[in-house]
Amino acid sequence: MTTATRLDVFDATVHKTHEWLNDVMDAMSSRDKHEAYSAMRATLHALRDRVTVEEVAQLGAQLPMLIRGFYYEGWDPTGKPVKERHREQFLARIAREFRPANDSGDDDGIDADGAERVARAVFTVLAKRITEGEIDDVKHVLPKDVRAFWP
Repeated sequence: MTTATRLDVFDATVHKTHEWLNDVMDAMSSRDKHEAYSAMRATLHALRDRVTVEEVAQLGAQLPMLIRGFYYEGWDPTGKPVKERHREQFLARIAREFRPANDSGDDDGIDADGAERVARAVFTVLAKRITEGEIDDVKHVLPKDVRAFWP
């Protein structure tokens, strides 16, 4: 895909975002870029709302600009982090927000197994692309049940 913004910083973030989404597609064994975007967005939102405000900012600083935009999209730090302590709650959040490209909006997203596959794929990409120290910091504030999704 050719970008035509003629502004290097935008072209670079579009390129980086495509690389990250390609990594998510690979981790999910998918060929659907919209599915990869939805997986990343849903998982990042669930993660963002579960970690401390400080960790939200530190993780966000390492995301490409375009991904950082949808990471923060709709975020209200009031009452965060949420007190979800169990994997089922974390996965339910991902399942509610995940929307495949052909979704009509009539259902509740994906099931728990699909949400776990999504979380594992996105966490695999984050572990590859974010510094080890930051990943350790994020994992440290997550419940053990949710930490288990990281590679």
